[in-house]
Amino acid sequence: MLSLSQRLSRRCFSTLHNSRRIFPFLSCRTARITAVPFRGKKDDSSSRLFTPVPIRPNPDDINVGAELTGGVLDKAEMLKMILQFSNRREIRFLCLENGIDSNLQSQAFTSFRRYCLETDALPADLHVVLSDILQGAGHVDDIFPYFLRHVKQIFPHLECMDDLKKISDLRQPANWYPSARGINRKIIFHSGPTNSGKTYHAMERFLTAKSGVYCGPLKLLASEVYNKSNQRGTPCDLVTGEERKFADPLGNPSKHVACTVEMTSITTPYEVAVIDEIQLLKDVGRGWAWTRALLGLMAEEIHVCGEPGTLDLLQKMCDTTHETLEVRNYKRLTALHIEDHALQTLDNVRPGDCIVCFSKNDIYTVSREIEARGREVAVIYGGLPPGTKLAQAAKFNDPDNSCKVLVATDAIGMGLNLSIRRVIFYSMIKPTVNQKGEKEMDTISVSQALQIAGRAGRYGMKWDEGYVTTFKPEDLPTLKNILGQTPDPLTQAGLHPTADMIELYAYHLPNATLSNLMEIFVSLSIVDDSLYFICNTEDFKFLAETIQHVPLPLRARYIFCCAPINRQMPFVCSMFLKYARRYSKNEPVTFDWLCNQCGWPFQLPRTIIDLVHLEAVFDVLDLYLWLSYRFPDLFPDEKLVRDIQKELDDIIQQGVFQITKLLKNSETAVSTNTPDEDSFVMRQKKSKYYRENAPRGKLTERLLAQGLLTPAMLQELKAEWDQAQPSKGGDDDDLGGKKGRRKTRKPK
Repeated sequence: MLSLSQRLSRRCFSTLHNSRRIFPFLSCRTARITAVPFRGKKDDSSSRLFTPVPIRPNPDDINVGAELTGGVLDKAEMLKMILQFSNRREIRFLCLENGIDSNLQSQAFTSFRRYCLETDALPADLHVVLSDILQGAGHVDDIFPYFLRHVKQIFPHLECMDDLKKISDLRQPANWYPSARGINRKIIFHSGPTNSGKTYHAMERFLTAKSGVYCGPLKLLASEVYNKSNQRGTPCDLVTGEERKFADPLGNPSKHVACTVEMTSITTPYEVAVIDEIQLLKDVGRGWAWTRALLGLMAEEIHVCGEPGTLDLLQKMCDTTHETLEVRNYKRLTALHIEDHALQTLDNVRPGDCIVCFSKNDIYTVSREIEARGREVAVIYGGLPPGTKLAQAAKFNDPDNSCKVLVATDAIGMGLNLSIRRVIFYSMIKPTVNQKGEKEMDTISVSQALQIAGRAGRYGMKWDEGYVTTFKPEDLPTLKNILGQTPDPLTQAGLHPTADMIELYAYHLPNATLSNLMEIFVSLSIVDDSLYFICNTEDFKFLAETIQHVPLPLRARYIFCCAPINRQMPFVCSMFLKYARRYSKNEPVTFDWLCNQCGWPFQLPRTIIDLVHLEAVFDVLDLYLWLSYRFPDLFPDEKLVRDIQKELDDIIQQGVFQITKLLKNSETAVSTNTPDEDSFVMRQKKSKYYRENAPRGKLTERLLAQGLLTPAMLQELKAEWDQAQPSKGGDDDDLGGKKGRRKTRKPK
């Protein structure tokens, strides 16, 4: 006669006690089990990323098991039994056979023990089995099927691991772009060092094509191509993460587009595509964008420009797409000389010199010491707005300007045309981020040194020859050694999981967080190590964890986490969180709300701390514009935000022009405004007064005071009104008509 537990087990699913087909060695119990060698699957490090899903019992459940067995279970005895079960070597072997490695076992046994002890109404079949074992009518091994059922509930990935591995199989990225594989593309590699004219020749083909796309690493480069193309008579649009500009005043798209590489369309056919700085395939953060462009662009001709060390990798990638690679080699157009002596002291600075620093503190120190010697300096570093960088570059390049010295970071390595005679490395040590997202201090790479040193003696600029040296004598041998080498050949290109891949993961693991999904994806991903690597996802995971508690749809959450944010800036991160919260509540992020958060109208910086904060505010406005192109309904005031961003750019420019004064004020905490600054501040205070006190004057006065209308917009409206109503003359302030209101008022 079978026990009740055995009858239930036979009807529901196989148990170790009565199923020789599944676990034949268990039929002889311990005597034979101990003879089995303890071999199992190796621990999968990815299993550390899986966290158990809590199972909460329903307090309203009826304890059917207690009715069937005639009583409740003794918790103390049940605890001893479960501990005996979890300590059995044979059970752990079975766990390995079912994909439960040692990383998961401890969590699984703990969860199962807690579940059994804390649940008042266990499932009837489990209750009966436990009761039989306590009464001597069963063996502790009989618990395993019920334990396995519990484990699959708390670790749902065990049921779909094969599917997850298929989704994260990234060994054939060329197959992700069937449209590109369907056309016969011609790949041309323009290979050469900095200042060799490689990009110039590629751009000439771009400008003469019927249609084309330029893919650059920076907004500045894309803007430069946009401007030059339109000046040359080739209508060209601009597309960046934060901005769209059309060559056609009516907004009709042009056949040529200049864009940042992340914004490249892989669904639009072109005759010619140009991918600039192709060596950035190796970039640990953004390399995936160059890989996507190279493999996915639908263009008859693709011109890639970059360092010679990229050739082997490009050839291998073209082999995977069954395309041929044509190589055009270029040499540097001007001579570059390494000086025999270091600068040693800033007294030796000469006109046309650029001192390259790798930290803001060094920028501030060097700038102040040079100006203390009576020389004016221009300053360029990565955190500055594009307009400020261009203004500083123009100041340095202007032969009639008294500023003849530039202090900069490696931000000058690309995107700016600078009339530099000599590059001076203030240090040869640069902080970098590795593929794990860890910050390291190391000697500057050969590629970076050549890129920066190559800015000296730019062809077509003031200096026919370039020179390079170091500030410290002890660094000069290192520089000579580095510049005497050729960059290491590129071996791998970056990849990054797409939103579709993460959505498939979320379908299989609905309880996992986005950060956890990304971690699991990267851990399980399979790539062709001879060609590709997974780009660093630390910034993505940081943003995902920042907004994890905010209720957002998965696709929107993914887009938010792709935002270009410097996570080292607390104000930017806090505003990112506020944006996400308002989006989750379906509340528009209006101009008024944003101004209150950012402290508009802006004041001129008095100290370096003020300047750094304004740079953070600029990034917050940039983030707004980036989101406005992805969620236009809830970020509706793009034009107004762009207006105040331009205003802020001007203010930051004025601050950078007087950076030495800001440094002094930072030490003394005293602000001494010049007359020009006084008038500027007075205008700002007046604007703030009008805004805060909400005067009830004419409509345009109210709109100006509330920040909903700028003077530039007012002029445009007047012109439109005069054109539409020529017979009425048009009073300056009479813009309260129906048409005028539609153009000036923004939805709240």
